Parts: sequence; C-alpha cells; structure tokens
Amino acid sequence: MKKSILHRGQIAYAHDLIMAVASFWFAIYLRLSGDYVLLALDTLIPICAMFTGICAVVFWVSGLYRGVWRYASITDLWAIIKAVSFVILIFAFIMFLWTRLETFPRSVLVINWFILMVMLGGPRFVYRLLKDRRFDLSSGTQEAQQIPVLLAGASDGAELFIRSLRQNEDFSYRVVGIASENRQRVGLEIHGIPVLGTLENLALITAQLSDSDQPQRIILTKDNMAGSVVRSILDQANNLGLTLARMPKLTDFKAGISDQMEIRPVDVEDLLGRAQTPLDRNAMRRLIGGKKVLVTGAGGSIGSELVRQVCSLDPGSITLIENSEYALYTIDLEVAQTWPSLKRQAIIADVRDGGRVHAILKSHTSDLVFHAAALKHVPLVEANVCEGLATNVIGTRNVADACVAAKVSTMVVISTDKAINPTNVMGASKRLAEIYCQALDLDQVDASATHFVTVRFGNVLGSTGSVVPLFQSQLAKGGPLTVTHPDMTRYFMTIREAVELILQSSTMVSRASAGNQQGKIFVLDMGDPIRIIDLARQMIRLVGKQPDRDVEIAITGIRPGEKLFEEILHDDENLVKTEAQGILLAAPRTTALPEITDAIDRLTDICARGDVTAALEIIRQFVPEYQPVNTPAAPHPTLPVP
Repeated sequence: MKKSILHRGQIAYAHDLIMAVASFWFAIYLRLSGDYVLLALDTLIPICAMFTGICAVVFWVSGLYRGVWRYASITDLWAIIKAVSFVILIFAFIMFLWTRLETFPRSVLVINWFILMVMLGGPRFVYRLLKDRRFDLSSGTQEAQQIPVLLAGASDGAELFIRSLRQNEDFSYRVVGIASENRQRVGLEIHGIPVLGTLENLALITAQLSDSDQPQRIILTKDNMAGSVVRSILDQANNLGLTLARMPKLTDFKAGISDQMEIRPVDVEDLLGRAQTPLDRNAMRRLIGGKKVLVTGAGGSIGSELVRQVCSLDPGSITLIENSEYALYTIDLEVAQTWPSLKRQAIIADVRDGGRVHAILKSHTSDLVFHAAALKHVPLVEANVCEGLATNVIGTRNVADACVAAKVSTMVVISTDKAINPTNVMGASKRLAEIYCQALDLDQVDASATHFVTVRFGNVLGSTGSVVPLFQSQLAKGGPLTVTHPDMTRYFMTIREAVELILQSSTMVSRASAGNQQGKIFVLDMGDPIRIIDLARQMIRLVGKQPDRDVEIAITGIRPGEKLFEEILHDDENLVKTEAQGILLAAPRTTALPEITDAIDRLTDICARGDVTAALEIIRQFVPEYQPVNTPAAPHPTLPVP
C-alpha cells in the first residue's frame, strides 16, 4: 500500500519538475529571440539545471503533494503561489551572486513567475474541473470557538463538508482531521485539512491531536459506507467518548447547498446498510418506461416503495391494489402530489377474492404486475394458519392466473428467505406460492406468454412488524429492548435497496428465459447476517446511552415458528451466476403444474372450512423441508457468492 502512496506522489512531483523546466525555456523564448537562445545554449543549460534544482527542493519542502488534485482549491493555489515565489526569489538571489544579473535578462524572472504559476496550477484545476464539471475556489477561516470534529471518509462528502463550512460562518464545527477508508490518502490534505489515518485506527488519530484539537464528534461523510464499517466507527467512538453523526446524503443537495448543511443523527440504516450495488438504471427505465404497471399490496412497506420507484421511471400508468383503505389512501395521495401528471387508479381489493382480481386485471390492462400483497408476521400467521395460506398461497394463485388470462407480459412475485427450510407457516406458504409460479413459468412455452419472476430476500429495515421499529418504540419508552434469543441472527436490507434489486432482477427475465432458465428464483445477496442482540446494543448507543446500564436488554425466548438462523438458499438448490452484482439465480425443486394446481384447489376448500390439520398436511406434502419446531434450527453458512 505504501508503494502506491509513493508512486502517486512521485508522479505529481515529476510533473511539477517537468513544468519547471518547460516554464524556464518558455520564459526565455518569450523574452529573447531564437537566435540568442541558440548562441547562449551552453550558458542557459546550467542555469536551467540550477533553476530546476531549486524547484525540486522548494516544491518538496512546501508540501505541494499533500493536497488531493481531485479537490484542488484556493488553499492549494495559495501553496503554489508561495512555492513559486520562493523559487524565483532564491533563483534571483543566486543569479545576482553569480552574474550580478548583468548577462541574464531580469524580466525573465517576472515572466517565469507567471508561467510557472499557470503550469503548476492549471493542470490541478483542469483535473478537478473534468471530475466535477465545476469547482469552487472559495475559502475562509475557521473560528477557534467552533466544535472540533473528525470526518470519517476522505472523498467527495468530506470535500463538500469542508467547503460548506468555509462558505458559511454560522456553522459551529471546526474540522481537525480526516480519517480515510483508503490508506493511499493518508498524509494528503483536502482544502488544507490533513488525512491523519484510517477508519480502523481512530484512537491513534485522536492521540496525534493537541488538546485544543481533540474532536468531540465524528461525522460520517459517505452516503454508502458499509454497515460493518459504521458499526466499527460507532464502537470506537463509544470507547473514545465521542458522539457519532452524519452529514446529509449528497443526493439531497442541489446547487447552492452551503446553507442547507445540517448534521443528522446516525440511524439504524447506516448501521446495517451496505455499499451501493451498481444498478443498470437504463435497463430499469426500459422495463418500466411507458408501461402499464400494477402493484398489489401497494400500501405496504415493500409495495409503497415499489410504487415510488416505479413512478420515478416514467410508467404509462400505475394501478394500486390494496386491502387496507388507509394504506391505499396514503400511497395514492403521495403519488398524486409527487407525480400529478401520471395516470393512476387506486383500487380496494383483496387478492383472496379471485373473481375480483380477474375483473381488475381484465379491465385495467397491465404490462407488468408486482405482487407484494402478503401476510408476513410469523407469530400472527402461525396463530391464523388458514388466513395466512389464503392470502399467501391462494391469493398469489389468483393474481398469477389473472395475469395469464389477461396476457400480462411479466409478473414479479416478492418472496422471502423464510421460504427456505421453513419452521413456520408463513415461510411454508411463501414456498408454496413460489412452487406455483415456478410451475406456471415452466408451462409457458409461447414467447408471448406471461413470464414469472420470483425474487427472494430477507428482512427489510423499517418494514411494518420488523424488529427495528419495535426497538425504536421500546427505546422511546426507556426500555427494555426485547430479544428472543442471544444468538438470534437475521439478514437485513434497506427497503430502497431491496426494491432496487427487485427491479434489477425484473429486467433480467427475458435473458433468463432465453437461457432456458425458466422456473428459477432470483436471490438477493443479503451479505452477512447480523446478531439481533448486537443490533439492540448499537441502537441503544445511537441515542447516547449504554446498554445494560441505561437501557436493559431482556431475553424473552423464541416465539412459535421462529428459528435462530435464516437462510437464503436451500442445500439442494444450485446457484447460477447472473450479470448483475448482488443477484444470484437459484434452481429449487419444481412441481408439475397440474399437481400443484390440484393441491391449491383442495387447499382453497380446506381454508374455507378452517381445517388447520388438513392445511398443514398439504404443506408437508409439497414442502417436505417444513419442520415446525419449538427449538432453534441448526446454523447454516452465509450465502456463497460465485
């Protein structure tokens, strides 16, 4: 790593020395005629060598190579002015002692000063201009009474934060240093602020600082910093007695942002978030743009985010299907206010009503259907087996059959990691829904027939009924935070990321089908699982309190149908690589369409009678891995990525 640092500095150093030589000869050329240069060449070469030697010493001592060209500013320009001025003064003094400046034109000194300034500063600011398409040279002074802070992340966010502080004297922060994710930037500067070390060594960084510069707060400056990194920073900040905050996301800014810079608390999404997965937004826009889109469960956590992202991709129209009147009203109002020109329909309907679903799909022609309607709360479905099966299995069958009848191009089914080796009815019901849609997809031999895309992922941060809102509610009451088991782990993903990857998976359906991969399931790479008790402790620290001292964590015991370790992939499923990062393709066991259709027909009658025993027998027949237990399941390794 050190070699890379030296290599980068050496390139900049060599560039400046080349510019020094070029500036000398250019100044001579501008001042003297070409004939004179040729006649005095034997005299000018040693003078040029001396000038270059002076530049080499002064440039290195002046610290010109601590600045990052990417963030060249008035601070860097001032450093260049000082360095060039020192070079010319020293050169003039030596030339005076050597020749009394009698044979060397004195005006060359002034000309060379201007030329060298341009040759050193120009490439730096052109580089920044090419990177940013704009740059701001503004600078200012920092007030001594401002709160000292340490910035986490030596990239665009840090540069923006420092520049904003200098533009607005009302800010109460003073940046004393920067911690970088990248070792290559240690020792450099951004607008004169040094990069003191890496994020893994915050204690060493603070030890370097004087008493007056000891930071009181660490500020995250990157939008997509990995959750594991944020958790590490939080732990280190807690040990150092520092608070942790973040600057607004860069996507929240527009031109003239200096008066909008507000430091925000770090939230749980920062703790559990991951580096942004590259997305093919052009493919998403081609998938959605101008199309008629229908979303079931449009008022739910996933459904409402699907609606937002679909609307942002310029669909021809959108139809919102929701069983909850209030949830439908809320998302319909948001669409009306945010996308007033978009044609939309808001329909109250229950996916369990097959006739109603078929009528809707027939009268509201759709090109693309996202099926997000489901009952997902494990203990409630465990206590209401027939209701869970009626919504998650029969409801999915109703929507799928209606899509086939209406000749919908693509139906996207939202599934869950709980469908793998399920220990609860909710997971088993989602696996049955997967099996039916797989069978339908394999049965479609006509290229114009409905394609079925099933996307499977884990827990979504902030979704209704999930652990994060529960912990937030318990924290607001002063605790305790309830954890069912100290070894309980879950995969987590933000709602926005989950929906983005759902859309990305949907763009791949034609390629998957063309590759004879019908009936497969797209699996979102959830990263590493998180221990729930660790999440509880970190959420307590986020509000400035200490776990087990200020706020208690209570172990309540595993609930019915709950298991310790969630899985994204069954042992017998084979992974197939996809072109999209973060998305894998699984090949689960399939069932013939007539067989699963007959089973769901029987299940419809069983659920209507409320016969739980018979319903569970259907589950065991088609999901043999379903093992309802009151003891924790065996751990499974993290999802492998090809």
